Amino acid sequence: MSVHVRLWVEISHQSVHRAGGWAYVWAEGSARQGAAGGERSAGPERIALAGLVAGLKAAPAGAEVEVRSASPAMLALPKRLAAVETEPPSQDLDLWAPLTQALATRQVRFIPDTAAPRTPAAFAQAWAELARDKAKTKPFHAVIPKSNLEKANVPA
Repeated sequence: MSVHVRLWVEISHQSVHRAGGWAYVWAEGSARQGAAGGERSAGPERIALAGLVAGLKAAPAGAEVEVRSASPAMLALPKRLAAVETEPPSQDLDLWAPLTQALATRQVRFIPDTAAPRTPAAFAQAWAELARDKAKTKPFHAVIPKSNLEKANVPA
């Protein structure tokens, strides 16, 4: 029996500062975990790739992963992933390599979501914005504390 993981990934990018942040909330049964990160001098696709790689690494190999997001950059990734064979990436190769490896060992499907108040997507969005703001001065990465994850309102 394979493991079914729900993964909410959101990003926040500020083009003026070219700073971006990502955050994910991962749920499998009653288990929860999450993290947030960000960096400067990065475009929205790089931030989306970084968030997706981090979230998929948290899911065990062989898992069925349902990636949910309200972020346009995240929702554009399935189309970009489909085009990789005909248009190989020339940038962000440090993220494409682990992403390719993670996708090879997990069944992943993307589902559009809304960041309505008190939803896991809204929770992840708030953390992505925090990560973006922290990343304006230096790279940022933090594990979301378990006590905070209880407020993510992940449906059972």
